Amino acid sequence: MTSQPIHSHDSAEIIPLSASPASAEIVPLTTSQKNVMPAPAEAHKSQRGKLSQTLRALLQKALPGLLGLGIVIVLWQIAALSSKGFPTPLKTWEAAKVIFADPFYVAGPNDMGIGWNLLASLKRVAVGFGLAAALGIPAGFLIGRFSFIANMLNPLIALLRPVSPLAWLPIGLLLFQRAEPASAWTIFICSIWPMILNTAEGVRRIPQDYLNVARVLNLSEFNVMRKILFPAVLPYILTGVRLSIGIAWLVIVAAEMLTGGIGIGFWIWNEWNNLNVQNIIIAILLIGAVGMLLELGLIAIARRFSFNNGRESL
Repeated sequence: MTSQPIHSHDSAEIIPLSASPASAEIVPLTTSQKNVMPAPAEAHKSQRGKLSQTLRALLQKALPGLLGLGIVIVLWQIAALSSKGFPTPLKTWEAAKVIFADPFYVAGPNDMGIGWNLLASLKRVAVGFGLAAALGIPAGFLIGRFSFIANMLNPLIALLRPVSPLAWLPIGLLLFQRAEPASAWTIFICSIWPMILNTAEGVRRIPQDYLNVARVLNLSEFNVMRKILFPAVLPYILTGVRLSIGIAWLVIVAAEMLTGGIGIGFWIWNEWNNLNVQNIIIAILLIGAVGMLLELGLIAIARRFSFNNGRESL
């Protein structure tokens, strides 16, 4: 029987590492061209290009408006040179600087700055327009929701809507015996119709499936109004409101000319009696600017609830 050799720990062989540090190769990292910071000249050129594009876009938007304004000023100057007593644009500008230097002066009950007159007109519009919205929008919901109410009120609306707003002013003076509420009454009666008609049309356009779901869920009429009708009809309501505010601001000037007192319409009539035509032109431009701001504000609110912004709108 042959005996196997026995290895001890003392006979273990140590194998040295074969790689030496001297043989290691250093490979430099490759830097891609995308990570290289642009040169200052290239960055400046890029900023100039963006600025040039922005200025070009602004110029394309502003140029038509500036061109139209220039044409109006030229025609205005020609009319002033051709007509005796008609102020030139420069003379109107000088008068505007005097008027707006102190728009809130008070020299008497019928002698106040244009600022106070403008605020008085806005107050009357707010009162009449607010009452019209408080009554007209619910009436539109009822007309669009219930056929019986629609059949009852539609002939009345068709009869009264074509009446000129100023024809209602004597009725207001007779009822209220004062010029202030009579003006607000005129604003109310002329601005209520667009809100009624647009709201009713919006209710009629609601898909029947929405109302069928409400019946299945046994929703009360109040919940149907709050959760289904109002969100769906809101764009139509805002359209009616936008139309109504334009009519209200249009009518208030004529109403104040007839009733007197403080207001932008009375201010125009008073300036006409004093033959200050340049002040009348200033008031006309101010009325147009305020009306435009009111319109733009309501358009912005309407866009907030439109489909174009990708927001949910029933």
